[in-house]
Amino acid sequence: MNGQDPLAQLRDIHLPDTGGIWPPAPGWWLLAIVCAIGLAVAVALWRRQRRKTAWRRDARSLLTELEACASKTPEWFGKLNTFLKRVARQVHPKQNPQAMSGEQWINFLLATAPDNRIASRPVVEAMVASTWQPRPTADPNQALDFAALWLEAQIS
Repeated sequence: MNGQDPLAQLRDIHLPDTGGIWPPAPGWWLLAIVCAIGLAVAVALWRRQRRKTAWRRDARSLLTELEACASKTPEWFGKLNTFLKRVARQVHPKQNPQAMSGEQWINFLLATAPDNRIASRPVVEAMVASTWQPRPTADPNQALDFAALWLEAQIS
């Protein structure tokens, strides 16, 4: 027999090598797929909502443009009424507001206005009548104030 101790020839316990981070476990793949699908759905919903509300942003910018070029001319009041009819057609399509004129259009604007309908009536009547008058009697600033108030009521 050999004079050496047989236990000294034994090596220490070795742990197996770790698997590393690649490829990930199936649970991580599943989580990545679910996150990708969720992100795609969120982007699609955001884009659809953005398209549906694009007219609101356009309406606000058009009102700003009308404010910038406000004048006491029948053409300007015609543009303002056309703008209001475009918004009304978008918000109330079943009532067919684009075909309204005169007293019917005035009543529609007042019926869909948020408040102060009685106080707004002279302003709205003058605004609508100024579209056809050679020398409009309405004040463009009052008409713009009513249009801004009416627009915010339609948008919210």
